[in-house]
Amino acid sequence: MIRRAFRPAARPSRAQFFAALGFGALGALGQAPWSLWPVALLGFGGLIWLYRASAAAPKAAWIGWAGGAGYFAVSLFWLVEPFMVDIARHGWMAPFALFFMAGGLALLWATAFGVARRIGGLIALVAMWTAMEMLRSVLFTGFPWATVGHIWSDHPILQIAAFGGTPVLTLLTLAIAAGPAARKPLVGLAVSSILLLAGWGYGIRQLATHAAQNTDISVRLVQPNAAQHLKWDPEHIGTFLQRAVNLTAAPADIAPDLIVWPETSVPYALNDAPTVLEAISRAAGGQPVIVGGNDRVEDGWRNTLVLLGPEGRREQTYHKYHLVPFGEYIPFGEALSKIGIRGLASRDGGGFSKGPGPKLIDLPGIGTALPLICYELIFPRSFIGLPRPDLLLQITNDAWFGNISGPYQHLAQARLRAVEQGLPLIRAANTGISAVIDPWGRITAQTDLNVAAVLDAGLPAAAPATLYSRLYDWPMRGLLVLLLIWRIAARRRVSIDHASPQE
Repeated sequence: MIRRAFRPAARPSRAQFFAALGFGALGALGQAPWSLWPVALLGFGGLIWLYRASAAAPKAAWIGWAGGAGYFAVSLFWLVEPFMVDIARHGWMAPFALFFMAGGLALLWATAFGVARRIGGLIALVAMWTAMEMLRSVLFTGFPWATVGHIWSDHPILQIAAFGGTPVLTLLTLAIAAGPAARKPLVGLAVSSILLLAGWGYGIRQLATHAAQNTDISVRLVQPNAAQHLKWDPEHIGTFLQRAVNLTAAPADIAPDLIVWPETSVPYALNDAPTVLEAISRAAGGQPVIVGGNDRVEDGWRNTLVLLGPEGRREQTYHKYHLVPFGEYIPFGEALSKIGIRGLASRDGGGFSKGPGPKLIDLPGIGTALPLICYELIFPRSFIGLPRPDLLLQITNDAWFGNISGPYQHLAQARLRAVEQGLPLIRAANTGISAVIDPWGRITAQTDLNVAAVLDAGLPAAAPATLYSRLYDWPMRGLLVLLLIWRIAARRRVSIDHASPQE
């Protein structure tokens, strides 16, 4: 199979290959901050037309790979930004990181197109493509960023995520894009239009029916705006810390019930900085404060979220457990650190140590919250096996992500998580975008990017538990398996009929 894929006859023409790259890039324009869903559907539809024109599985796989490479190169372009923070040490890695990430993830699309071509039919492609997008959320620790279904994060169709999460949005997207490529294009176009209008109409109805409602709880989000290239500079550490303290103590029309600082906003080891924590609590007037920092533990360092009570006492502690590969840790980190290769945000060569796992924390007078540190937000499986919390709480440092697309895509995924769970979400981001999001994904308050700011807002009320929060991805997994079994059985029947002797 692999050898046949490299034969000239098994590869698409140069025109087809570059067309697939271009269509993939168009698909990426559906992601935030562009959110151009018609352009994205055009891109996915173009890839499906090229798939239909490919008579053999190897050629279809090449089309899928080229489309994926174009898609991920555009949607994940922000990946070069972290390497630009310290250009002298890491700048040389930037093009390799983007190339290998885009090319590697594109292999999943190649698999979807190649296998679907062997099975036959557009239904097989839509099912396999959706399945591969689901697979990349768990493969090699997972990376479900810029999933196809995320193109609806800024549109009413997002509300469907309450039933099946990102996978159902991806399946719907690809089904709409595939319609015009059906054997009867007009019928296919009609079906696509019905799916689009039905999804859009349902979303509008949900948003109109459920007006934003706040509780009587007020939260304050602190955004110190510490530029990443200066964040750990000894000459600037004190400035950023004092800025966060001043924002914490700023006057408010209504005294906040909870104050939230972003990820790693305390620049000293939390278990070695009682004076700093006490000063933060004093600036908060004794109100509960969430801060992010690092804990020194027996097995190294941990990325940590702490709830401070009066006099800076640590009331609750959460350690990040889903670490960023090659960012917060790298395999064989101790050995590679000796030749100068370290994770971008790691400590002591080996990187951060994992926390024990997801947990809820109790917020006095508010309820329970599921804490998520930065990258952990993008994984819906972080919610499995826990009692339903009253809210979702994310602290993050999106200064790593640049200014073009990364912070906006991260915010879009926060909106999606809120809809999936039917819960309000608050996020404090170092350089922005800090926001309060209601259970229907509406942003009720937010800051601008790259400004020092304090955001005071009411906490939205939770909605009833969603179907997705109860069943996770299992219904979608079952549906995709049934679709593929059906298509395989249909192909087998056709083969048997063709092989039967004519009477």
